[in-house]
Amino acid sequence: MLVGQVVKKPKLSTSPAGIVHCQFSIDHKSIQNEAGMNRQAFVRMKVVATGEWSQHLTRDLTEGCNIKVTGFINRHEARNGNPMLVLHAEQIEMIN
Repeated sequence: MLVGQVVKKPKLSTSPAGIVHCQFSIDHKSIQNEAGMNRQAFVRMKVVATGEWSQHLTRDLTEGCNIKVTGFINRHEARNGNPMLVLHAEQIEMIN
């Protein structure tokens, strides 16, 4: 689970197999306790939602909205060959 703010507008695409994918990025910022000390945590994570339910996300998610994403992390390879971690969303909840 990751809570963050949408920083890139969702983009819808369809795979050659006809599967719908919605991709966007979120920024997570928090203060975490590590070894008794507070530490600022920051990560920008790409999120992919797959399947029919993801089609409405391009309409509902806008830059700046806060969401909670539940899912799993998987390794993807960028076009330049560099590995990156992507959060595959199984559930997305809007946060006010």
